[in-house]
Amino acid sequence: MIWKRSAVLRFYSVCGLLLQGSQGQFPLTQNVTVVEGGTAILTCRVDQNDNTSLQWSNPAQQTLYFDDKKALRDNRIELVRASWHELSISVSDVSLSDEGQYTCSLFTMPVKTSKAYLTVLGVPEKPQISGFSSPVMEGDLMQLTCKTSGSKPAADIRWFKNDKEIKDVKYLKEEDANRKTFTVSSTLDFRVDRSDDGVAVICRVDHESLNATPQVAMQVLEIHYTPSVKIIPSTPFPQEGQPLILTCESKGKPLPEPVLWTKDGGELPDPDRMVVSGRELNILFLNKTDNGTYRCEATNTIGQSSAEYVLIVHDVPNTLPPSTIIPSLTTATVTTTVAIATSTTTSATTSCIRDPNALAGQTGPDHALIGGIVAVVVFVTLCSIFLLGRYLARHKGTYLTNEAKGAEDAPDADTAIINAEGSQVNAEEKKEYFI
Repeated sequence: MIWKRSAVLRFYSVCGLLLQGSQGQFPLTQNVTVVEGGTAILTCRVDQNDNTSLQWSNPAQQTLYFDDKKALRDNRIELVRASWHELSISVSDVSLSDEGQYTCSLFTMPVKTSKAYLTVLGVPEKPQISGFSSPVMEGDLMQLTCKTSGSKPAADIRWFKNDKEIKDVKYLKEEDANRKTFTVSSTLDFRVDRSDDGVAVICRVDHESLNATPQVAMQVLEIHYTPSVKIIPSTPFPQEGQPLILTCESKGKPLPEPVLWTKDGGELPDPDRMVVSGRELNILFLNKTDNGTYRCEATNTIGQSSAEYVLIVHDVPNTLPPSTIIPSLTTATVTTTVAIATSTTTSATTSCIRDPNALAGQTGPDHALIGGIVAVVVFVTLCSIFLLGRYLARHKGTYLTNEAKGAEDAPDADTAIINAEGSQVNAEEKKEYFI
């Protein structure tokens, strides 16, 4: 009886020591999140362990590892580290079905456990944009839809146009057939104009499984629109005698056909001087007849458009270079000499000289020079007529022959002859001079 009592006391003392030692032993675990297809590391640690075994089991309560001994035949599960203080295992190529609560057990009296939840993220598929039909006409309403599947949790979709986010969109989330992942879609509605041609519309999918690298889909818009036309002159102040180039700048989608030039609603009047080269109209040697309204018309399959330019040819400024000197006659010289019988008459002489300083520095167009020369000629002619008329007026009178001289007062013919002979004798003594 004494031996039995001592054995019972020894048994209870040993059990008490085991219970006292096990009170400081607790397994420690952490939740793990992994992307589908990745590798998950499950770690169980014990700070104080007196050679007590550790075990990992899956959500189905199947033992994976007991200390360093593999219990489940799954090639994806491997031992990472096994000791009295730690048991770590890895699960590779994780699938959505691996998600759940895993248990680490410490076999003490009683058994202590710790839970670790394995979260598997479903990676969204590359997004696709639908609803675009090329080309789109200017002013049409466009509806684009971006869609992605397989995300867990549901992915977020954002729209961008010209690098600017568009907020007013529709969002739809649907659960997939596996009841684990989601399909999300977003719809963008907007009315297009010519400024949208060539613009990239981007659909971006954000998800925590993408490691801050979002997936994107891009759609480049093609918008067709009527041409826009503008006429650009080569000079803002066209002058007579100068060339002029009018450039017809036209934009449109599709690209406008070769432009059509007209003047005042009709064809160009002078094809030899008005040459069309591509989108340019070249007018050589402008003159006043070129004044008018020039029209450039551009056409594509969508429609046509035109622009007008009113041409006003200005006179050339009434100036010549300072080095140009135009000589001018300031006076005219006319000399007339008349001698009758023994009398000589000399008219007054008006000198004609060229004034080198006359009109120096004066400038003018060619017709002004011609007008000056004509005026000088007319002035000389008038002076000549005036001097000739004056000369003829002063020499007008009655002249008698030598035979008739002295016969004016004779009573008869014989006396007249005698007087005439006498006057002839004295003819050399008398001389008359008329000035």
